[in-house]
Amino acid sequence: MNGAELVRLTVVPNEAEAEMIRNLLATEGIESMQRTTDFAAGALDGWAAGGAREILVHADDLAAARELVGGQEDRSRDG
Repeated sequence: MNGAELVRLTVVPNEAEAEMIRNLLATEGIESMQRTTDFAAGALDGWAAGGAREILVHADDLAAARELVGGQEDRSRDG
């Protein structure tokens, strides 16, 4: 992804679900990336053995991405 600001679209329980959402976004031309979250940081002493993933998109694409994934925007935030 190029240098535009990245924002979190959502957090999903595993890599498979993250890739399904990323494929959906890609069909509409929305670039995204996924990474492990820092939830429970240190629980596995640096070993990423699956677990929650966050999906990031360019800030300019956030509204369209939220619409595509059915309003499943970042539920990890309060408010």
